[in-house]
Amino acid sequence: MSPAAGSWRGNAPTLPVAQDSPGAPFSLTADLLRLFSYVKYENLAAGLSGGVMSTMVLHPLDLVKIRFAVSDGLALRPKYNGMLHCMKSIWQLEGIRGLYQGVTPNIWGTGASWGFYFFFYNAIKAFNQEGRQSELSAAEHLVSAAQAGVLTLCLTNPVWVTKTRLVLQYNVDPDRKQYKGMLDALWKIYRHEGIPGLYRGFVPGLIGTSHGALQFMVYEELKRDYNKYKKMPSDAHLTPSEYIGMAAVSKIFAVATTYPYQVVRARLQDQHNTYGGVLDVLRRTWR
Repeated sequence: MSPAAGSWRGNAPTLPVAQDSPGAPFSLTADLLRLFSYVKYENLAAGLSGGVMSTMVLHPLDLVKIRFAVSDGLALRPKYNGMLHCMKSIWQLEGIRGLYQGVTPNIWGTGASWGFYFFFYNAIKAFNQEGRQSELSAAEHLVSAAQAGVLTLCLTNPVWVTKTRLVLQYNVDPDRKQYKGMLDALWKIYRHEGIPGLYRGFVPGLIGTSHGALQFMVYEELKRDYNKYKKMPSDAHLTPSEYIGMAAVSKIFAVATTYPYQVVRARLQDQHNTYGGVLDVLRRTWR
């Protein structure tokens, strides 16, 4: 978490001070120790298991999304007339294996991302709530979620590059494919492109942390307002259908708001094209 965020007191951030010396200067070590005291590993397990399960079911749709995101008229890319035509074409050419191409890094990436996201987000939120009677504001939820997103992206970006590369292999013949699997892709990207290759798309990914930040902010606000409407405590447990409904609404809002960044990141990570950076992607995509 950024030291500048510090602990929230009232509506503005202030630098935390060591508890044993009220006038002592800011101590990053003490601040981190306090932050980690709020860590709950069940949040990591919940996010990890949820991410893995959703990926197993929805990976074919993710594959289709990425293929459409990089569609730029290159001759080597298959032409699709829509989502169903894309899925049908892949099924006819490669079967179920084609629809689940790149699923291994997607499972690792999604599971780790949601696991770490819940892990960091709940710890940061509890840290910011320390010593306060009032609930966090929408802006504070937004900042907490953004900080969790940045930390998560630093750990998982290489996995997302690998997933994109595997998903964008169009050859049916396994012997002609550039990458044989997740570990092979990681090694080849590192060997030929170095660390920068593993962190392609990192800058738009940082912008993309607003996706999770917006989703969690809307989710927290919906839950709080719903509990107020029902005259229940803010931390009251809801039914599964109520949780699902709020999660769906917050996800739709976040996707609709931030989808363009996903196109930019996918194109930067694409092995079939080379761009000079985020601005070059935006310029060539717009044109």
